[in-house]
Amino acid sequence: MPRLLPRFAALCTFVLALCAPDRDAQARDITIDLTDPIVSITTGFTGTDLLLYGAVREPGDLVVVVRGPARDEIVRRKEKVFGVWVNRDELTFDKVPSYYRIASNRPLEEFMNSADADRLQIGLGNLDLRAKVSGKLLPEAPYEFRQGLVRNLQRLGLYMTQPDNVVFLSEQLFRTRLRFPANVSVGTFTIEVYLFQRGALKSTATTLLTVRKFGIEAQVYDLAHRYSLAYGVLAVIIAVVAGWAANAAFRKG
Repeated sequence: MPRLLPRFAALCTFVLALCAPDRDAQARDITIDLTDPIVSITTGFTGTDLLLYGAVREPGDLVVVVRGPARDEIVRRKEKVFGVWVNRDELTFDKVPSYYRIASNRPLEEFMNSADADRLQIGLGNLDLRAKVSGKLLPEAPYEFRQGLVRNLQRLGLYMTQPDNVVFLSEQLFRTRLRFPANVSVGTFTIEVYLFQRGALKSTATTLLTVRKFGIEAQVYDLAHRYSLAYGVLAVIIAVVAGWAANAAFRKG
């Protein structure tokens, strides 16, 4: 119950703000907010849920798209050689969203045309996943490598397997729950909300979410990225000391 109080207070504040006589707020077609704009990764982090809520000035259909910070991803194809599976061909994908999830109030095909879905990259099949070879982007990534990339990220819980639900609390108020797994990347996430009316895109709204490491997790992460050589040496020393201690304990036993 104590964990829900801040979310309830934030939702009440949001509703009161909607009712306030603010000309700018009234002019917006979509207003959105998060229960918390920061996800804190600490020791023992097992993932978290956030609530995205908002209001539309006029009824319509909503699509929520969440994208994580972009990074390169390597996909390797395994083949069986003399009874052993080994990595053979590999392909690097350029600037792939590290996290991708969508939510809607009803199936996308019921209100959104394929041209808008492709242009806005809504849906896994419409993601612009570009592969590169020797630093040059390919016109189109091989199908089996693209599918392998998506399957890998789905298996890790970073890509959706099916859209989540956007729930309308009234004709104007809505909410949806966003799930972030324990292995989510740190960085800035973009959350976009699209409002469709009679099959046409009416308006959009965007908000940002920050995922950060705190405490000892942040210190280790900072050491590994800013002082990689020192981190490597320290890791070797810890491994040697741990091995020596285990060997000593075994001899005494």
